[in-house]
Amino acid sequence: MDDLQNHLAQMLKTQRTLRGWSLSQAAEMTGVSKAMLGQIERAESSPTIATLWKIATGFNLPFSLFINGPATPDDAPRQPQHLPAFRQPNRAMQVQTLFPFDAATGFEMLVIELAPGAVSESAPHEAGVIEHAIVIEGRLELCVTGVWQSVAAGDALRFQADRPHAYRNSGEQPVRFYNLIHYPHR
Repeated sequence: MDDLQNHLAQMLKTQRTLRGWSLSQAAEMTGVSKAMLGQIERAESSPTIATLWKIATGFNLPFSLFINGPATPDDAPRQPQHLPAFRQPNRAMQVQTLFPFDAATGFEMLVIELAPGAVSESAPHEAGVIEHAIVIEGRLELCVTGVWQSVAAGDALRFQADRPHAYRNSGEQPVRFYNLIHYPHR
């Protein structure tokens, strides 16, 4: 976890510096408090996945940029069980980067696991972002703009992610799904 905290700290500080933003400006753009951003930059706090999404959205950056492990060649096989994972402190949710953001295609692909009873609410991403949820195991409940839908293993759902959305696991077993995110061309 220390390596990830240090990576997050460096990434946040670098991105903030590149934009010439103060911590107050970064807080305004992300909706994350100045105190929390400072703690993340000093590697004193491990943010939740929801907080990381807010930061990525506020900086207009792909989520995988903040959680990527060591770089691997594009043609190397990727096995989720061998990838570094970012876990919520309470272990309700974990996210792994299967394919990091690719500027040429505008895609990144994540593997997400929700523990039984877990709920993850997401603020709207930038305009034009589309998510694809492909359920691997379990039954995912997905809410887009207040409407809940159930997605079983082997099924998929595509939705506009530039509106409020949430993921929920009401079952007794973990839910695993691929999350393919398409960002509009910049």
